[in-house]
Amino acid sequence: MRSIKNIHSDKESHWVGDGFYVKTLVNHLEDNPDFNYQHTDPFLLLDYGKPTSFEPNSNYESRPHGVGQHPHKGFETVTIAYAGEISHSDSTGGYGVIQEGDVQWMTAGRGIMHEEFHSPAFSQRGGLFSMVQLWVNLPSSHKLTAPKYQALKRADLPVVELKDNKNGNIVGTAAIIAGQWQSASQSQDTSGAASTFTAINMWDIALHSAGSTTLQVPSTHNVMLLVQEGELLINNTPVAAGSLIQFEAPAQTGVDSQIEQASKQSSDTIELNFPTTATAGETLAPVKLLLLSGEPIGEPIAGYGPFVMNTQAELKQTFRDYQTGQFGK
Repeated sequence: MRSIKNIHSDKESHWVGDGFYVKTLVNHLEDNPDFNYQHTDPFLLLDYGKPTSFEPNSNYESRPHGVGQHPHKGFETVTIAYAGEISHSDSTGGYGVIQEGDVQWMTAGRGIMHEEFHSPAFSQRGGLFSMVQLWVNLPSSHKLTAPKYQALKRADLPVVELKDNKNGNIVGTAAIIAGQWQSASQSQDTSGAASTFTAINMWDIALHSAGSTTLQVPSTHNVMLLVQEGELLINNTPVAAGSLIQFEAPAQTGVDSQIEQASKQSSDTIELNFPTTATAGETLAPVKLLLLSGEPIGEPIAGYGPFVMNTQAELKQTFRDYQTGQFGK
């Protein structure tokens, strides 16, 4: 069993623009010796947007809620819409709407200008809005890759059933956004919908019935688990919504084919028990979780604002390019 090292839940919520009310639970710019990029590699940032109600916006055409045009370079952004809808557009001409349950995987690579707002439809009706945005680092060999999108519809995400450890009843599901789902009871792994530059698992988990179930994660990965909604026991430790569980460091680090193969052969377990007291099989309000695990890239980073490079010289060049109109070229 992979032991819990810490539970992070004491961050204050803040506004990003006027459309996203979030807790920043992972931030590669922080130098906390007990929780920094070394412990979260390859994940750079995690903004958790708890469910927040918005009134209809009558000025949505001229003043939509969200964030105007801003740059990204050197990493990927992953946006998961739990409730509400997000419109996005960018300097390459890309445009789309991330609807409830969908995932947008944007590779910024060598540079992109981007904006994101509440969609016109959601702006007009208002309602509950909840999202998670992640920044995933790119290895140095792919820092300057061409920008691209992966628009992942909920219906296109492979879904596996989670079974109770004692009686085999189905207690929940996991939508495999990225990576490989490993199950002792299945002959084959289930591959996620997203393509990634390094070995990453991203599983959107919902528990809807009482029971206990086991997750298997590669022993070489950094592992975190976000409680997006509800309460449960994780490795017999009670946790509630808004908590990010940091697990102990992996036994090995490094990205190469040999290690990646080893990660498939060796795994650690995480025990989920929902709820703390209930009759097995009882239907309950679901708990929502986001499992994040990744093979550490193990390279130095130089970051400032929306840019993440490997050296200060690269970072300074990025700023010069941005200021002289060469950004993304």
